[in-house]
Amino acid sequence: MTFGAGTSNRDTDRYHTLTRRVMVLGGIKLGLLSTLVARMYYLQVVQSARYTMLADENRISLRLVAPSRGVIADRQGVALATNQQNYRVVLVQERTRDVEGSLNQLAQIVPLSDADRRRIMRELQRKRRFVPVTVRENLTWDQVAQIEINTPDLPGVSIEVGEIRNYPYGEATAHILGYVGQVSMSEIQGDPVLSLPGFRIGKAGIEKYWEKDLRGVAGTSQLEVNAVGRVIRELSRNEGQPGRELTLTLDIGLQQFAQKRLADELSACAVLIDVHTGGIYAMASNPSFDPNRFSTGINAELWEELLANPTAPLSNKTSAGQYSPGSTFKTVVALAALEAGVVGPHHSVFCPGWMDLGDHRFHCWKKGGHGTVDMYDALRQSCDTFFYDLARRLGIDRIAEMAHRFGLGEPAGIDMPGERPGLVPSRAWKQATLGTPWQQGESLVAAIGQGYVLSTPLQLAVMCARLVNGGYAVKPHIVKQVKQGAVERTMWPPIGVQKHNLDVVVQGMNLVVNHQHGTAYRARITEPGFEMGGKTGTSQVRRITMAERSSGVVKNEDLPWRERDHALFIGFAPVDAPRYAVAAVVEHGGGGSVVAAPIARDILLECQRRDPARGSVNAAERDGPDCCHQHG
Repeated sequence: MTFGAGTSNRDTDRYHTLTRRVMVLGGIKLGLLSTLVARMYYLQVVQSARYTMLADENRISLRLVAPSRGVIADRQGVALATNQQNYRVVLVQERTRDVEGSLNQLAQIVPLSDADRRRIMRELQRKRRFVPVTVRENLTWDQVAQIEINTPDLPGVSIEVGEIRNYPYGEATAHILGYVGQVSMSEIQGDPVLSLPGFRIGKAGIEKYWEKDLRGVAGTSQLEVNAVGRVIRELSRNEGQPGRELTLTLDIGLQQFAQKRLADELSACAVLIDVHTGGIYAMASNPSFDPNRFSTGINAELWEELLANPTAPLSNKTSAGQYSPGSTFKTVVALAALEAGVVGPHHSVFCPGWMDLGDHRFHCWKKGGHGTVDMYDALRQSCDTFFYDLARRLGIDRIAEMAHRFGLGEPAGIDMPGERPGLVPSRAWKQATLGTPWQQGESLVAAIGQGYVLSTPLQLAVMCARLVNGGYAVKPHIVKQVKQGAVERTMWPPIGVQKHNLDVVVQGMNLVVNHQHGTAYRARITEPGFEMGGKTGTSQVRRITMAERSSGVVKNEDLPWRERDHALFIGFAPVDAPRYAVAAVVEHGGGGSVVAAPIARDILLECQRRDPARGSVNAAERDGPDCCHQHG
């Protein structure tokens, strides 16, 4: 009995021990289960929104949408640069078993060169099989229709619609507006929209200078994609902000007229400016080019042809062409002499056809000379000898100082790229640049706008505007308004010359055109109320030797085109109340009175008939966008 009782007690102890263990284990399991439940509650309820978003990010792709480029219009609202639908054909590699076969079938509708095929194959190798590759852009409607009809026979081929830049006036506005082109690797600077396939940015002209305003802000497209990134569907779309619209001071009617007027010359340019506001009404450079060819992608052959052309069709000669100003520069020299008090308007000089300085003879353009002339006569007949005399009295530094006041020798500051500064020499400039001292004879050459002196046609137009607007430092501009806001402009400060001295020079320019012995009398405007004043100029591009002078100087028309003189003219109208100034340059055109003056005359006459300033005055009174100082 005792043995049995002991056994029973041990069993009881064992039972109690087991029960405690079960309870402990059960408690642990319950604790773990509670923790698991709590964690699941936290993840599925408390953190539900966060993990929903993370899941969406795994299936939603956010992509940029290229914005529409801003429209560019002339002063009357006529569109000069717009966006057109661009139909392009693309190929998706995974949707066709035979890429070559699809391309061969497509080539029967859309011509494909060997270069096109090589480019397409390169892109197919670089991109994932489901990413579309552009085969051709700028399809005609007939080509689009044929492709759509033949879709069953063109596996992997489809049509997409985008935008392409269009310039309705082509060559007439090419040098002003410039053009757009594909983004190069060096131009990608932080803006992700620049990385979009086929995205284009401004490469020249207004398109380049105002790129950030015209570009706009990219939109976004929310796409549902699968695990490998293939697009399933578009969930939402934000178009972004289109580029800002630009309104120019340009008058497209005048621009077309000026471009057409220059077309008879091999290489020429002209610029027309408002003498009070600085607004550019026309800025024509011939020859030109078609900017639409750049929008669609210019081929290498045409690019090389444009670069090799000796008349430089890609260059805007009005702001980038640098020429010796010739006798147009005499207006500045005359004013420098009057302001310095070294001579008066009736100071006279006898011109036998030359002036001797030391052992060197400086010739006047008129072999027999002009006889005795005062300042009015010297300007009217463009007597070189008279201005040799002024240069000898003034010295180059006083001439240079006055030239800078009138905007020469430095960029005019127009709001477009590519402007060159020209050159007004001085004693300090020559010593610093060439390391040799200035010679007095060089002052004589500079006084007739030759030697080191260089200017752009735009600078000459600004110089003329400052001469006739009462002596205010007007600066040129071509953008009048950016979308809803006027472009800020300051009041033009006076350049610090006395009005009675300006009047002498302006009267001399009047005589150049309207006096029967003036150098531009044949090019005068005869229509009452529209008369112009101006100054002719001829710029030599070769040195005339003493032997040639003795035997007779060869006429321009008998010389090779490259050796002929440049023809220049600056003018203003109307004479009684100047409002418009023009500068015209005909490269290797001969005398300014024969070639350049008639071009300037026709532009000034057409301008006054259209009278674009009337619109700008009304706009200035209403909005104040580009009217800066009305003083004449």
